[in-house]
Amino acid sequence: MSQTAKTRVLTGITTTGTPHLGNYVGAIKPAIEASQDPSVQSFYFLADYHALIKCQDPKRVQESRLEIAATWLALGLDTDNAIFYRQSDLMEVQELSWMLSCVCAKGLMNRAHAYKAAVADNEEAGNQDADKGVTMGLFGYPVLMAADILMFNANKVPVGRDQIQHIEMARDMAGRFNHLYKGQYFTLPEAVVSEKGEVLKGLDGRKMSKSYDNTIPLFSTEKKLQKLVRKIKTNSLEPGEPKDPDTCTLFQIYSAFASDSETAAMREQYAAGIGWGDAKNQVFEYLNAHLAEPRERYTALMEDPAYIESVLQKGALRAREEAAVTMDRLRSAVGLGRFV
Repeated sequence: MSQTAKTRVLTGITTTGTPHLGNYVGAIKPAIEASQDPSVQSFYFLADYHALIKCQDPKRVQESRLEIAATWLALGLDTDNAIFYRQSDLMEVQELSWMLSCVCAKGLMNRAHAYKAAVADNEEAGNQDADKGVTMGLFGYPVLMAADILMFNANKVPVGRDQIQHIEMARDMAGRFNHLYKGQYFTLPEAVVSEKGEVLKGLDGRKMSKSYDNTIPLFSTEKKLQKLVRKIKTNSLEPGEPKDPDTCTLFQIYSAFASDSETAAMREQYAAGIGWGDAKNQVFEYLNAHLAEPRERYTALMEDPAYIESVLQKGALRAREEAAVTMDRLRSAVGLGRFV
């Protein structure tokens, strides 16, 4: 199998929401750093087929695709080195997904976390049909995810802990295909979980998530950002009373952006009993200064969808060049090759 010496890293972003601070810290920032590393061949894609599983609002999906593409470009994604594309621009992904579904055991899909959670919810609600509301998209999406990864023989896939199972499933499907068709067609991917492993907390102290409606959108206006930072939940300790930074959402958000020395200085202010109003003002000022330049670029990009489209088309062209070669080889492997 022809493989470049570069490590291949692949990241997909589901296009159902507006990117927030948690997305930036957990996925976008490390991925953009990797896109600038010449020893890494990065693949970043808008997982818009995946979006259809959760969201049947076409306007929302369309808006989200544009917002997410603009966000990555505004934050400095190197699209000369990285290959940046829309999943829906690669028909080959659907073809590979079908091939993999033909070697994937249904029992494997029965064990998928999202499916099991849906069944458990139905049982808890007393529904006679354990599969009520479960679409084939929800049931089979680990196969589509495997196709995304195996199409480009990614070595490493950065994921949250809740997604490790899907990488293991992709390895299972790859191994099964290699065994059945007697060849090394697929590299077995590895899950990469951030050492920080920290999930940014939202306004209410729970995980920052669109589903909890507790997020701080990455490119909120200055006024909105200030309002949201002021809404972050804190305790009732008065100014002058020492405060624990390690249990504080406000401190966690600050330290995710600040340098080690800035974080240490803020920690000292907590020990000295900084007032919550003062702490929130400092966090807002810091975030606002940190995000001002990319926010400006983001606003300009959102007003120029034709430029974003041209970048994604270029990325799709590069992705399809490789995907077409891969699919030719796989078609021959399974007996669907040309007669002459």
